[in-house]
Amino acid sequence: MKVVLYIHGKGGSAAEAEHYKKLFPGCETVGLDYKGSAPWDAGKEINEAVKKLKESHDEVVLIANSIGAFFSINAGIEDCISHAYFISPIVDMEKLIADMMGWAGVTEQELQSKGIIPTDFGEDLSWKYLCYVREHPISWSVPTDILYGSADNLTSAETIKAFAQTHDARLTVMENGEHWFHTDEQMKFLDEWIRSTGAI
Repeated sequence: MKVVLYIHGKGGSAAEAEHYKKLFPGCETVGLDYKGSAPWDAGKEINEAVKKLKESHDEVVLIANSIGAFFSINAGIEDCISHAYFISPIVDMEKLIADMMGWAGVTEQELQSKGIIPTDFGEDLSWKYLCYVREHPISWSVPTDILYGSADNLTSAETIKAFAQTHDARLTVMENGEHWFHTDEQMKFLDEWIRSTGAI
């Protein structure tokens, strides 16, 4: 039997998995409410959840949103996933951290010296996090479909295209789509995207 595992983004929840049940009829669909906010913590939780699901299912399909995709990529689960669907994934965390440092006017030397620096836009910049990202370059070989909004304010079109090409992933772009797919129009596009990949 196939199981679909949903990994939410920041501010999301496992309850969002309910939306995907209708798109994968005949499959069990579950969400994971991971607690970690760093890749080494969240990745461990995701790894344990995937391995447990794999023990009782023939196939594990992954749907991961935003930073949930980044955590999943860092979870060491490639051998357990048959297919992945990434929605607005963060695929170059080092660049995103550098961008946030620029927005906050923080230099690398300052971050190294202070360790953690809060920002006005609600994200704490962390030297440990930046070092982890640099020491753990992305490795991902799972067959993957990516949905990206052209108005995504966290990941550039160039970054997402480069990831898709490097990792042999199929990229679908919604014109004027945002990083957070949530409007009726965006969710309809998302549903049609999953159906178009042959999921059903």
